[in-house]
Amino acid sequence: MTLHVLCVGGEDHALRIPFLAALRSRGFRVSAAGTGAALPFSNSGIEYHRYDFNRFGARVADRLAVGQLSQLVRGIRPDVVQTFDTKPNLLAPLAVRGAIPIVRTINGMGWVFSSAQLKALAFRPAYLALQRLAACWTSATVFQNKEDGDFFRRYRLLGNSPAVLIGSSGIDIDAFDTARAQAPSTAQLRTELGLGDDEVVMTVSRLTVQKGIPTLLDAAAIVREARPGVRFLLVGPRESEGPFAVDQALIDRYAPHVIALGARSDVPALLGIANVFAFPTEYREGIPRVLLEAGLAGVPIVATRMPGCGDVVVENCNGHLVPPRDPRALAAAILDLLQDPARAKSMGQRSIALVRREFDLNVVADRYADLYRKLILTGRRSEDPAVLSRDIHEDRRVSQHGGKSP
Repeated sequence: MTLHVLCVGGEDHALRIPFLAALRSRGFRVSAAGTGAALPFSNSGIEYHRYDFNRFGARVADRLAVGQLSQLVRGIRPDVVQTFDTKPNLLAPLAVRGAIPIVRTINGMGWVFSSAQLKALAFRPAYLALQRLAACWTSATVFQNKEDGDFFRRYRLLGNSPAVLIGSSGIDIDAFDTARAQAPSTAQLRTELGLGDDEVVMTVSRLTVQKGIPTLLDAAAIVREARPGVRFLLVGPRESEGPFAVDQALIDRYAPHVIALGARSDVPALLGIANVFAFPTEYREGIPRVLLEAGLAGVPIVATRMPGCGDVVVENCNGHLVPPRDPRALAAAILDLLQDPARAKSMGQRSIALVRREFDLNVVADRYADLYRKLILTGRRSEDPAVLSRDIHEDRRVSQHGGKSP
């Protein structure tokens, strides 16, 4: 019997196509539902269904999305529904209501759970209530880092569903290496971007306040005072970020030593010109994919001490961790790496082995495949969640030891 997994996400769901392809290679039938364009999925031979929701609010739109997802699930009848991102994690369980096993992956906690703004704090009780309601129809909740799992337990957001730790959505190492090998030379990229011989600090992120971009801009000014020959590259979308977007006028104020490139499809190549990768997020991240890409490229990292970042960056090993919203600390950490290139290069090299060992797409896909099969074959709805969670981890240990319990 071929098990059918429907994977539900948001507008950047195409980033998970390698994960979906890895599931397919393990014998699953895979389809996807998201709010973005269909072309990347059709190019990969993945059945795709578009639905609509507004990630900035809009209760009416959310109700319509629930209806669309309910109709979709009734029509294609998958064996398992897998969700990613804050709103799909809430909307899909409300749409399915226990008819089909749902696995929710908490890949970050979103603005409501990350921000200390009064508006976010005001929304938080409603979102906590929605999380508890969604948990009533959730078969398993996957966490990408331990801190998020602890948060859900503390606020009793799991219901009766077991918690499973699977770090990240995985990174396709072969595809990343191929993209790097086929990329233009670093000299060509430097010429294209007008960088000359300047040192480069790069970030890949949505250009929002919550991702720490204003803090990075302030840090850039501090770094430039000490080392004038440093350029900062901001890679990622701004216009699509609605009320959270950083004002373009603020970015322009720091030109020409700060360059906003917009969204790019050649991030593996761009990482080849970076001396330091900066990730100043104020979000509770899952496991940030961009940190895995920077690590795989061997670039030393400066990130904020937020959930998810510490799963990739180890202080004074492969980079630095600094407090969020602290431009002076961020600047000091960046300068520390720029001032000792040999040490910085050594630190960056340590990330390569870590990413290949812990976050390889094949490792992650195997863990999800184990979970899906366990849910189907054991009839999750009638099992004690503690037993299911224990069995999942036991199966993983057996497979890792050649079929024998350690």
